Amino acid sequence: MAFSNEQLERYSRHIILKEVGAKGQKKLLNAKVLIIGAGGLGAPCAMYLAAAGVGTIGIADADEVDLSNLQRQIIHSTDDLGKAKVQSAKETMNHLNPDVNVITYRTFVTSENIMDLIKDYDFIIDGTDNFPAKFLINDACVMAKKPFCHAGIIRFKGQLMTYVPGEGPCYRCVFKNPPPKDAVPTCKQAGVIGAMGGVIGSLQAMEAIKYILGQGKLLTGSLLTYDALDMEFRKIKLPKNTCNCPVCGDHPTITKLIDYEQAECEGI
Repeated sequence: MAFSNEQLERYSRHIILKEVGAKGQKKLLNAKVLIIGAGGLGAPCAMYLAAAGVGTIGIADADEVDLSNLQRQIIHSTDDLGKAKVQSAKETMNHLNPDVNVITYRTFVTSENIMDLIKDYDFIIDGTDNFPAKFLINDACVMAKKPFCHAGIIRFKGQLMTYVPGEGPCYRCVFKNPPPKDAVPTCKQAGVIGAMGGVIGSLQAMEAIKYILGQGKLLTGSLLTYDALDMEFRKIKLPKNTCNCPVCGDHPTITKLIDYEQAECEGI
């Protein structure tokens, strides 16, 4: 595959990096990443992946753009109010970079459709805002042997971790089971500072890019937390022993996907 003159200029700051180069940029252009949730996390992640030239980006979300989204979901604008988020996201991404093939899925994530959603992608981004969806994404990715990056934000705090098959613990290794319904407040209930999505969503994009390039150290085996008020990052080592995990362990007891409740793929 030869670069056009426009591509050489567009990706020039990548190509001069020894960790990327022309070979790495071609890897990005041939890669496929699925983003589940076109909200506060998915928005900046999608924009940076599109800008980087990731060739195929899927984006799944069942929601429409409303005014309260615009404080943090920077892929949408006031003119997009009432529009399907996946359509708004696609238009913004293609306006930024027409090289990118954006595939939209205006749907809820369920045990019946998630394996079909993730099957053709190299890396999955979890940008959802509820525990049923997060556990469903984790379990499906483990069963399908797909790497993914989990993240969550609330108030002035955020966290993320990356799962790569065979290289570290999964989300369920750390958090076991979803909390009881309404035990943990959502962003809608507790609030979130808009820029948190930009910080954590951009880090998710970086994890995907590093995975595609095969460069650097991923957040496998670690949970990265960020407290914006104290301006403090912490990298927490996760347990190495995953043999007793009910989904990725040596003798899994969870062998079928579970819908704890309707797992909406609405972004944060």
